[in-house]
Amino acid sequence: MPTPSSSPLLPDERLAAGAARLTTRYSGRFAPETVLGLLADSYGRLAEHARIRTHLVVLAERLTAERLDALAHTQGLTSGPTRVLFVCSHNAGRSQMAAALLTHRAGERVTVSSAGTHPADEVEPHIAQALTEAGADLSDAYPKPLTEEVVQAADIVITMGCGDACPVVPGRRYLDWPVADPDGAPIAVVRDAIDAHITELLTQLAP
Repeated sequence: MPTPSSSPLLPDERLAAGAARLTTRYSGRFAPETVLGLLADSYGRLAEHARIRTHLVVLAERLTAERLDALAHTQGLTSGPTRVLFVCSHNAGRSQMAAALLTHRAGERVTVSSAGTHPADEVEPHIAQALTEAGADLSDAYPKPLTEEVVQAADIVITMGCGDACPVVPGRRYLDWPVADPDGAPIAVVRDAIDAHITELLTQLAP
């Protein structure tokens, strides 16, 4: 069996260290080939939209870990709280804000993800500033492509201005939050609208 560093699946040799970490982390749950395949695919999806590639290798490893966690949940290998997925077009504004605010308010009550049908290359700076001022953690905030694993694992999928681009998976609860695009509305108005939706959502989730 080829080692991660020599595998032709990896499009960038710098991914080898991340491949080794992920293979060890998910040992017993997923074969090395599965890990490598998802890592290569994650890198390719992120590279497709990236203008600056400085952190691309690190982000590919993070995205792969999220996809593997979702896949493990779908296959019944792990259990956990309600999983909520926010989807918008670019994953640089509304969905990032909603994910950060829900995580900040709900804590371990939910597992939160966000993604874009056509992801941008970075979170909008004014969005990042507003979330920082609200006390939300932005350490893992970056635009992510919408992947099958994360959609399949979600209990609730919340769309925000992405139309029919989000795939519909039977058995999931779908909500559409009519929140204005931050590019055309005051950021405080957008934040308050999302926060009102989150308050309503939290009343519906199991304690």
